[in-house]
Amino acid sequence: MAETQLVTLALGAETFAIPVAYVREILDYTAPFAIPEGPAYLLGLTDVRGRATPTLDLRLKLGLAAVEPTLATRVLVLDVPVDGRILSLGLVADRVLEVISVADEAVEPAPEIGVRWRSDYIHGVVRRDDGFIIIFDLQHLLTSQDVAALPAAADQAA
Repeated sequence: MAETQLVTLALGAETFAIPVAYVREILDYTAPFAIPEGPAYLLGLTDVRGRATPTLDLRLKLGLAAVEPTLATRVLVLDVPVDGRILSLGLVADRVLEVISVADEAVEPAPEIGVRWRSDYIHGVVRRDDGFIIIFDLQHLLTSQDVAALPAAADQAA
């Protein structure tokens, strides 16, 4: 039985997941270095081991209200394959919960209606006793506009 390992994270009361394979590291939140003229959800650049890493506010990207960071706020540093290259970025989450293993057949397709965000951002959902975990489709969460803007933002800071 094939399984996928997922890092689960919370945005308010909602639980989301990202495949472990994309997660390089998880950092305590520090305010990113602001860059001009980016989309609102592009918070700026975070120094990750000497590399300027574009950092997105996942709440704003999904159309949720912004919140002040807390001691539980984390930055997930991801390496995502997009258009034949690896895009490094940080995603800010309210908190990181745990790493779980999910049987591939337990992942249901993304519902077409009944969710608050675009279904093309969702790879699938996993049913749990206390609700659902929404698994991001990172290639679709990052639009072509994002893919173009993120390396440019990092270059701007260099």
